[in-house]
Amino acid sequence: MRVMIPALRRSLDDTDDSFRASLARQLGADPGEVGEVRILRQAVDARKKGDVFFSVHCLVGLAPRAARRVLADKKRHAQPWEAPSDAPLVHGQKPLSGRVVVVGMGPGGLFAGWLLAREGYRPLIVDRGKAMDERVKDVDRYWCTGRADPESNPLFGEGGAGTFSDGKLTARSKDPRCSTVLDTFIACGAPAEIGILAKPHVGTDRLRQVVKNLRNEIIALGGEVRFSTRLSAIHAADGQLRAVTLVHDNVPERIDCGALVLAIGQGARDTYRYLFDSGFAMAPKPFAVGVRAEHPQDLIDESQYGPFARHPKLGAADYKLTAQAAGRGVYSFCMCPGGVVVGAGAGPGQMVVNGMSYFDRAGENANAALVVQVFPEDFGTGALDGMAFQQKLEQAAWDLGGGEGLAPACRWADFMAGQGTSRFGTVKPTFRPGVTGADLTRCLPPFVADGLREAFCTFARQIRGFDLPDAVLTAVESRTSAPVRLLRGADMQSLTHRGVYPVGEGAGYAGGIVSSAVDGLRAAEAIISQFGADTA
Repeated sequence: MRVMIPALRRSLDDTDDSFRASLARQLGADPGEVGEVRILRQAVDARKKGDVFFSVHCLVGLAPRAARRVLADKKRHAQPWEAPSDAPLVHGQKPLSGRVVVVGMGPGGLFAGWLLAREGYRPLIVDRGKAMDERVKDVDRYWCTGRADPESNPLFGEGGAGTFSDGKLTARSKDPRCSTVLDTFIACGAPAEIGILAKPHVGTDRLRQVVKNLRNEIIALGGEVRFSTRLSAIHAADGQLRAVTLVHDNVPERIDCGALVLAIGQGARDTYRYLFDSGFAMAPKPFAVGVRAEHPQDLIDESQYGPFARHPKLGAADYKLTAQAAGRGVYSFCMCPGGVVVGAGAGPGQMVVNGMSYFDRAGENANAALVVQVFPEDFGTGALDGMAFQQKLEQAAWDLGGGEGLAPACRWADFMAGQGTSRFGTVKPTFRPGVTGADLTRCLPPFVADGLREAFCTFARQIRGFDLPDAVLTAVESRTSAPVRLLRGADMQSLTHRGVYPVGEGAGYAGGIVSSAVDGLRAAEAIISQFGADTA
């Protein structure tokens, strides 16, 4: 009998054979009563620094008597295994009055396009940025010179903003579509381990090839992909989508469109303005802003894992921090073990920092965003007021850095003392093309600077050594999530424009690669349930 058993202990040094023997002992079973053992989920348990191990959820084949005994033990929380169902999608009967168009090739757009192509809808998928290989060259040039290409940068292009990140594939949701996303990534070349790790990641280096393989899969399934193609107009009549206008090489093309998936990403500020001027239902939403903090990775490893630091089975340690300051949440976000701090702007006047790491996470520094909650009452109730708030911060950080693509940065001790930095110490900033020592309070709102200082005291109690005087803070982390929500109904369609499906992080409904991909799948399913496939 196959039984799912959570929270089993696996030593860091266990082999498959030794773990099987350990598992039998944990269950009080004879070794001969244990058959198949498959790990479904694995997480590091480092609550006791002197006793670090893996907590695993396993699918175990047990002899009938052993299975009955394990299932009867209420402390085990074991359950009989039921294979997940894979029922086919039911297609609607309504004919499409034009093509299905997907705008944006971040995870929301890619997975919407992939499912639509798989189900025979032959979607047209466009992105204003470039294909992966060209985009990587443009972004690297930006990081070397501080000058971003407005249409090919860390925000626009194949793979979306997540391409230049850590490639984290964690998701809080229990939505079964999360497994579809991970399985699809694995089929496109991601390491198989992401299917079981509690905190899976691909790394920016591997993610790039995975995205290219996913694009080729979409094309093989009948989809069409166009790069350097921008959405310039959405044509509607009586609140119903009729067509879109796309522009490539300054040549506009009007395309009859029966369903439009808007996966524009939060960097498309000009598109936000167009949608607002066109009467789309929109609202401001909370987000968070702050700084990127860099510490030695060895310090984080030793604080998190104690004597087990640098164990080959553990890799670089991460962290997650939360605190309250003057009624606001202050927390770590997008932590990148062994990574670097990178620019994430799309042009002059946008000093935006983000974190990135490769699959091996082998860099000397750990970095994470440390951010303070921002609410509409801080910036205004207009739909685009949060975007204006972000722009003001980014311009202030750009100016403070000197206006040449250098980021303003300071030592932890200097920030806590309310002064600027003239010289960095043992922790070297990783931002390219470089940083300018500065007083970050000159580009952060007082409530953000004060909130960070108060929370930093709490963080230093949570991670030993986190208050290292030479730790580096770089500004400004302004795009943790979209400042706007494109309002939609339960059917995934815009409240004001039927046939338009706003999805993903840019629409205000997701906060990472997996959640954006899941949102794209949900939009595709909504289209499939309404319309018949385009088989012409």
